[in-house]
Amino acid sequence: MINSISGDTDFIKVINNSTFTGFVHSTFNRTFNIKCFENGDLYTIACNRLDNGPNTLIVDIDNMKPMKIEANDRVRVEENLLYIGDQLTISIDKACKWESVLPTYPCNVEILKRNLMKMKDFINIHGVGGGMKKNVITLNLFETEVSNMLENRTLLLLNELLNDRISSALPHAVSLLGLGPGLTPSGDDFLTGLFTIFNMKNSPFYPYRSFCEDVLKKAKTLTNDISYMTLKKAAIGKVRESIISLLNALLIENDEDLNLSLNKLLNIGSSSGTDIALGIVFGMEANIRAGG
Repeated sequence: MINSISGDTDFIKVINNSTFTGFVHSTFNRTFNIKCFENGDLYTIACNRLDNGPNTLIVDIDNMKPMKIEANDRVRVEENLLYIGDQLTISIDKACKWESVLPTYPCNVEILKRNLMKMKDFINIHGVGGGMKKNVITLNLFETEVSNMLENRTLLLLNELLNDRISSALPHAVSLLGLGPGLTPSGDDFLTGLFTIFNMKNSPFYPYRSFCEDVLKKAKTLTNDISYMTLKKAAIGKVRESIISLLNALLIENDEDLNLSLNKLLNIGSSSGTDIALGIVFGMEANIRAGG
């Protein structure tokens, strides 16, 4: 048996209520995902090197591979213990509860403006190319074409949002779904960042956050299960701890905090962190321009 270090409040509540059954959906070195029979959602078990996130438990091991978890292993809960086939039992007794709570959009955006400039400079130097950020040297014509499509579609999306044409912006956002490289495609990661900003209270786009749900309605058949689940949570403002840390850092004058939080985010996946970060930049700048 291993202990959970921390976990999403809702996930822990489900386990405590002993109402969770499912099967292992997918496995990786640092995580595995469980498909829940009760609601169809994906839940993640992550090693201790990763950050908290929606529907996620962080457990006290540094690599999942020795656990020999396999796809389709049955999952159940008994007496507050999570059983993964016959291979693994997870206790939540010592788990710290974590909840995704976004900061409020600031009334004065001057600090935010300065930090966004620093953030863009940081991404230009340290961000991973090949997705929303163009590679200086492209390896093939397909990569170049995908990169151009991502750029053109985000520009069309921005134009509609800034002109308060939310319904016209919808097809441009939908056109990003499933587009680009990665387990979670670059277009999806970008939208995750954008959805996050839509859900910041007091932001100019907060009254239009149903836009995120409208995009999500189209996403089920346009991307994979893992990416869809991330978008589903981001559409209601539920995102990873590293994203929330960055948002908090953007609202204060502390370059060290900003750089540390940016570095953590950019290290997610291959280009996922960079793509999410650029979605955040896009959303923040759109809010600033919409707010006058």
